[in-house]
Amino acid sequence: MSTKILKNPRISRSVHATQPSIMPEQPWWNNLSVDFNYFSDHLVLDKKTKNIVDATALLDIGARSLAATLLAARTLPTTFNQTQMYKDISEGEIYRNLADLHDAKQVFVTPPVVNVTEKQVSAGHNAPLTAICTKLTFKSVYEPVNPEIRQRYLDNKANFNAQAQYWRHDKNEARPTICFIHGFMVDSYNINSSMLKMKDFFEQGYDILFYTLPHHGPRQSDKSPHSGSAYFSGGLAWLNETVLHAVFDFRTFINYLEQQGAEQYGVTGISLGGYTTALLACVEDRLAFAIPNVPVSCIADLFMLWNPANKMLKKSLQLSGTTLQQMRHTIAVHSPLTYKPVLPKERLMIIAGAGDRCAPPNQARILWDHWQRPDIHWFHGNHVLHLGQQLYLADMERFFESIGFTV
Repeated sequence: MSTKILKNPRISRSVHATQPSIMPEQPWWNNLSVDFNYFSDHLVLDKKTKNIVDATALLDIGARSLAATLLAARTLPTTFNQTQMYKDISEGEIYRNLADLHDAKQVFVTPPVVNVTEKQVSAGHNAPLTAICTKLTFKSVYEPVNPEIRQRYLDNKANFNAQAQYWRHDKNEARPTICFIHGFMVDSYNINSSMLKMKDFFEQGYDILFYTLPHHGPRQSDKSPHSGSAYFSGGLAWLNETVLHAVFDFRTFINYLEQQGAEQYGVTGISLGGYTTALLACVEDRLAFAIPNVPVSCIADLFMLWNPANKMLKKSLQLSGTTLQQMRHTIAVHSPLTYKPVLPKERLMIIAGAGDRCAPPNQARILWDHWQRPDIHWFHGNHVLHLGQQLYLADMERFFESIGFTV
């Protein structure tokens, strides 16, 4: 089976068209190979582009090692501890039963309409001068699924102060809105508005909403050593509740946008935000589009790749008598691979980096296969360094026009 040799750094969206799907039959957690991380990405590049991709991949491995060291330091006493692993697996039947349904409506509770507080604030140096910038907050009413950890999760009071920043052109009229979800630890509105050039999209006429994930920014506890540290450090059940909570609160902000009169809104997100974006595509049919960017799709397998955290995880699995399949199954309740998207393929798009080693290409590739191969853009950079970004931003504009998401 041959793949076209690419002459342009913009990697063809058809590069995988002749390759068989790597998405296994359901249940994917049992049928996905344990060697998934080592599958070939089948990205055949010309020499110049390959050199660029290889160089950015090396940079990513360094960044991944640093992030994995922080993750390992926080998860050793909890998630990757053999006792906690055994407890989470033995008490995880409630999540496995939900995953077995493959029915997002049974898992993701529709949030009620709640009062959202608005406060006009300074948007920061990366916001357009003409933007009306508002801090949106509400008290989350998310109720954890698992009674075993319900009270422990609810005790983190700061985490229930849901927050977003909203850029508007007109306080009396909501325009088509692009919602953005940040990645792990990187919740700064200034960084994220710059990362995906949201100022440019605003100047094209769109309103912008930046959503803050649970345990990040003002939602982290006073004891948190860094933003997002509690996302993965409370055990597998805690992780499950956190992701379900992230989807629940985002949908509450969608309710708010509807109240403001916004007729169209879609979502894009980077890394962990890409994971949340992909999950929202399986849950929220009100979205005009979903564009996961350098997304994660199966967290358990990603953990197995991140050194040195992976060494702790493998030891924990061994000592607790847990298989990778069992771990996958226990957290599959929030994987986008578990559910069919509720958005049609025409309203889905994936952006992925050929040199990404934090969320390697196969994380995006398996999601693309699961989604029946919608529009995809491969760029020749890594998880953070998005080389050729102007090309995928132009692709996003073309995509918006194709689905009628215009101003």
